[in-house]
Amino acid sequence: MATDSSKDIKTFGFIGLGLMGKPMSINLASKLEADQHLFVYDLVESAVSEVCESAPDRVSPCQSAQDVANKADFIITMLPEGKHVKIVYIDGPQNICSAQLDGKTLVDCSTIDAATTLSVKDHLGQHFPQTSFYDAPVSGGTLGAIKATIAFFLGCHEDDPNLPTLKAILGTMGKEIIPCGGPSLGIVSKLCNNYLSGTITIACSEAFDMGIRAGVDPQVLYKVFSAGTGQNTISDKWCPVPGIVPEAPSSKGYKGGFKIQLMLKDYGLAASMAESLGSKPVLGKAGLEAWKDASGDSRFYDLDSRVMYQYVKARGDAE
Repeated sequence: MATDSSKDIKTFGFIGLGLMGKPMSINLASKLEADQHLFVYDLVESAVSEVCESAPDRVSPCQSAQDVANKADFIITMLPEGKHVKIVYIDGPQNICSAQLDGKTLVDCSTIDAATTLSVKDHLGQHFPQTSFYDAPVSGGTLGAIKATIAFFLGCHEDDPNLPTLKAILGTMGKEIIPCGGPSLGIVSKLCNNYLSGTITIACSEAFDMGIRAGVDPQVLYKVFSAGTGQNTISDKWCPVPGIVPEAPSSKGYKGGFKIQLMLKDYGLAASMAESLGSKPVLGKAGLEAWKDASGDSRFYDLDSRVMYQYVKARGDAE
């Protein structure tokens, strides 16, 4: 690891070894120094075994979140929803806060609502005033997690004294660590990003659908979008039309990537956040309805969110 302060930390913890957490923890383990160790926990034992087998001399399994928190000084969590974060940190049996945490650093990479993040931070501040807690949701999908190219949106200021250490450790799992200005603002920034990404995915799918129906080759449309003012990352790297970008989930049966139900979750969180702030998005309501409808279709559930193209196409085919 890059800094002296990160080398001073000898024990790390990772809780939540799902589609994102598992490759992230494997990347972290692969870059540990010889005298550093990673402790991991997940409800799914096979995920724990896979991470431990990736670096058996540097990774050990734990029996609970509390077990991880007792053994590690720097703890990362990656969980599906806000309710899971509350359970793992505060409400569940053998939770993180049932361990002795003073002096430790905790980083939650889950994409949840800002209120839950702040409630966890407040709880930690009241019971463990010497503990540091940061929200640090990520972007880049499962491919980015595997390749260690994800971005972290970090809920802290540019002058946070822990930033060099955070950058060194998170940098083992991603290529960009962006301080977003303070507690919960990493979450806010991530929800804004996913609102934009989700809206672009719908628009990109619609643009491809109408062009293809008019007789334009999808490869030509891809080149046009890449060269024109419609250029966007969804089309460039995650093209929703199969066969255009070989590495995109759409070219692999929409397997992997960012599941459609998770996009619905994040889009809904962004819409709720907008409402609470007095923002009135023009496209938000229609976009949320599209994600709800597509996620509720058994043909598309559990697939990559860019399967939105197939939802848009099916709507047209049904006419």
